Amino acid sequence: MLRQYALLADGERGVIVGPRGDFCWMCVPRWDSDAVFSSLIGGGGMYAVTPEEPFVWGGYYERSSLIWRSRWVTTSGVVECREALAFPGDPGCAVLLRRIMAVRGDARVHVVCDPRPGFGAHGLRSPRRGDDGVWRTDLGGVHLRWSGADDASVRTTAHGDRRLETTIEIPAGDHHDLVLELGDRPITGRCPDADRLWRATETAWRETTLQTGTVADRDARHAVAVMRGLTSGGGGMVAAATTSLPERSGAGRNYDYRYVWIRDQCFAGQAAATAGVDSLLDDAVRFVSARLLDDGPALRPAYTVSGGPPPEQSSLDLPGYPGGHDEIGNRVTHQFQLDTFGEALLLIAAAARRGRLDDDARRAAHAAADAIEQRRHDPDAGVWELEDRVWTHSRLICAAGLRDLADAVPEDPAAKRWAGLAETMVAETAAFGVHPSGRWQRAADDPRNDGALLLPAIRGAVPPDDSRSRRTLDAYVEELTDDGYAYRFRHDDRPLGEAEGAFLLCGFLLAIATHQQGDDEQAFRWFERNRAACGPAGILSEEYDVTERQMRGNIPQAFVHAVLLEAAARLAGPPCGPRKTAPLR
Repeated sequence: MLRQYALLADGERGVIVGPRGDFCWMCVPRWDSDAVFSSLIGGGGMYAVTPEEPFVWGGYYERSSLIWRSRWVTTSGVVECREALAFPGDPGCAVLLRRIMAVRGDARVHVVCDPRPGFGAHGLRSPRRGDDGVWRTDLGGVHLRWSGADDASVRTTAHGDRRLETTIEIPAGDHHDLVLELGDRPITGRCPDADRLWRATETAWRETTLQTGTVADRDARHAVAVMRGLTSGGGGMVAAATTSLPERSGAGRNYDYRYVWIRDQCFAGQAAATAGVDSLLDDAVRFVSARLLDDGPALRPAYTVSGGPPPEQSSLDLPGYPGGHDEIGNRVTHQFQLDTFGEALLLIAAAARRGRLDDDARRAAHAAADAIEQRRHDPDAGVWELEDRVWTHSRLICAAGLRDLADAVPEDPAAKRWAGLAETMVAETAAFGVHPSGRWQRAADDPRNDGALLLPAIRGAVPPDDSRSRRTLDAYVEELTDDGYAYRFRHDDRPLGEAEGAFLLCGFLLAIATHQQGDDEQAFRWFERNRAACGPAGILSEEYDVTERQMRGNIPQAFVHAVLLEAAARLAGPPCGPRKTAPLR
């Protein structure tokens, strides 16, 4: 069950940690590299610290960080393992920190170190233990150094595979450190000091903090930590740490989310501006601006963290996560998504209000506005990446971005033209995008409602008190929510939960939209219900199966944590119009 997993991340890659202290997913050296631990999707490789006695599992994050503490209550005591990736990460080398602590009573744990690059294709080859007790080897291009496991030995499994194993005994009140380094180059120099690495990691996590009050402060801070952990040194935030975790069992919806979606990055940046987290805002503006300046009207929906196109979609021939199949690469690179230009303008306008625009961002804003003017009549794949159509949401979000930018930088010579184009696009869209009932509809030939249609009022394409905004919200609650959860759109005549899981992004958007209308009681109802759709680690996926109370899809879903943060900041204040940006300090 996905609710049992936690995330470690350092900006350059992530680790998924299971309840038995098993690192079951990690790519090296970068997010979209091949995995060295891939048992999560049926591949080979893991790194586990597990009590030898029977135990009951639990765990928690240290405040405002992705430092995780696995906690096991055994038959004779309590054992914890403090776990982290050294933060911030080195793009070429991952440093995995594990501190095993005998909290109550003596501890005895079994340790298995079995990295297998190439999604399990390459195992240990000739590991060597030096005179210093440190293990070193080359795993087919991935280099390993492991310290703290002096007594480990090479074991051969029933399948003929080799791995490093040891048993560590720790007296009550004491601890033992393990440091595993995995990189794309030979690892030289002195072994790092565990105490120093822990202090540096703690300090780095403390540097990213909220500047404004929010509701659900702990979850808001955790959302910041998740987004920070998913954001590389180049500014790009991956959509999720994993690939191939199915959104629906047997439905074929298995995707690789280890890339940077422009829209998700803009959601994160706007949430950061709302909550006053300038480092995340700056990262988002930097990455999105660079892509706009490089590609202009040919902007891709998604990129690698280094700014390249995601690879073509392909299969790994692995068993896959139960109910799904393995998949790497993403076909989104061939799509055109018009709304990304509007989201980029909303992001840049939010940065302008906090006085954080540089020349590149200003030039990128012009590039995005010009692209909207050039391509506003082109069919696009839309926010849900479906077939190319003239989607209502795409046009209205572009209008919102143009209007917001014109308001944020009125001194720009193009501001009046942007505002005028926004008015034109709203009028053009209203001509085909209004349902006979007076609400917005998905497209001229699609009269259905859609969670994305909550965004135009939230972002300011039209006022919240516009009759179309209110009717869209009322109809959405009536038609597309159930038991406190929200869905994207109605696929067919089946009950909502049979077609797909509840979409947590939509639940948090609904909380914001309802708060915007002044109904705090209902806003908090939506917010609380959706933020509870997680496990002990507080990680949120894209979808939630309401019937089975299970998370669905890749983890953690960055844009869900982003909109949780925005909702937490907005709900802490009075109902407001389309924008609420944290004041400068």
